[in-house]
Amino acid sequence: MISPTTSEASDADKRVALFVATLSSFLAPFMISAVNIAIPVIGGRFAASAVVLSWFATAYLLAATMFLVPFGRLADIHGRKKIFIYGMFIYVTSSLIAAVSNSAELFITARVVEGIGAAMIMGTGVAILTSVFPPRERGRVLGINVAAVYLGLSLGPFIGGFLTDYLTWRSIFMVNVPLGLSALALVFWKLKGEWAGARGEKFDFVGSVIYSLMLLALVYGLTQLPETHALEVALVAIGAAGLASFIWWESKVEHPVLDISLFRGNTVFAFSNLAAAINYSATFAVTFLLSLYLQYTKGYSPLMAGAVLVPQPLVMTALSPFAGRLSDRIEPIIVASTGMAVTTLGLFFLIFLGEGTSLALIIPNLVILGIGFALFSSPNTHAVMSSVEKKYYGVAAGTLGTMRTIGQSLSMGITMLVFAVYIGGTRITPDVYPLFLKSARVAFIIFTCLCFLGIFASLARGKVRD
Repeated sequence: MISPTTSEASDADKRVALFVATLSSFLAPFMISAVNIAIPVIGGRFAASAVVLSWFATAYLLAATMFLVPFGRLADIHGRKKIFIYGMFIYVTSSLIAAVSNSAELFITARVVEGIGAAMIMGTGVAILTSVFPPRERGRVLGINVAAVYLGLSLGPFIGGFLTDYLTWRSIFMVNVPLGLSALALVFWKLKGEWAGARGEKFDFVGSVIYSLMLLALVYGLTQLPETHALEVALVAIGAAGLASFIWWESKVEHPVLDISLFRGNTVFAFSNLAAAINYSATFAVTFLLSLYLQYTKGYSPLMAGAVLVPQPLVMTALSPFAGRLSDRIEPIIVASTGMAVTTLGLFFLIFLGEGTSLALIIPNLVILGIGFALFSSPNTHAVMSSVEKKYYGVAAGTLGTMRTIGQSLSMGITMLVFAVYIGGTRITPDVYPLFLKSARVAFIIFTCLCFLGIFASLARGKVRD
């Protein structure tokens, strides 16, 4: 059964769609950031080498990035609810396997499958929301959804540290099981209808393979950015060649996995996605850097450091629905560009972070960043989803999710490159704290410049409404 129009969705369907989409939007990014803080403990359990340790986080991120757009396209063809159900089942099952893993190999395999499941739910959750809610209500619900994404990313280190300290690292994965099963039950029994805007069209398998392998090479190359070995250079070159091949193939195939005309002839879609990539590139590593600063320079425990960082996600969670509603009334370009400018200001203040900087200055700055994130993200998502036809909702959501993961990878790559230049391959011990502080400031300078350029990318998109 296909729901004929978004306006016919019942209030019950709207509530269920909002809950499950928001929950899935929280779970996927939460897993990235929560596991990162537990990786040293997990590595100790499996006696993992540094190379294997890096795969504990990278395997999930790569899998999610590779499959976001292909599964978004499959959802557009076969039904967004159907792909969401399959994805949540895979996500819950793989989380359970990761929680009970007794070897590094099994754990990494589970993380890969978990990333695939995350791609299926991230690529459909926002598309379902856009399908169920009419245009006049989308800003508000997309604001709530975006708040869940940032809440997952920001609270992950704090909750992950708490669970690891008081329960064990396995509990991080076990949390997914009851939450995921609850979402599945609601979708099965409460969410009526199905949404497939491109039903009957063929799936571009060849284009999907090229796309996934291209991103595999590019994103893994970005995560290894500090290295200058032949393999890393070759991966970036292969990724660039793959991108050219993908564009050529998609331009000639009848039903492409990603319609290139969305970028060529749709400035709102193209520049909104570019702005999202820039925003994540400039901001994702901020929590990572501040967490290290608070623990190394200030001497706080992981739990205390996480508590200091909480104001940012709290502000973002509170303001994102408001920013979404604002973009229902005011042109999204104005709200999102203002948010990018506020974020730039917050990053600029972090350049002056020093050993003696007090929490009375750090916490208000986190509030500024939270305001900037909120004002940018939900209106930007609103702009992306409102700029395409219904048949492209899944692809649009997948593309936006891909911009997020690519931006996250680039942000960490920039940070690691700066560390490699200023600190080298040594551990961060008290005698190198001054070098760490210097490298953090350099990273914040780069992020501030990136975010400043992002203001113009946001402004260049043009108006969503005529």
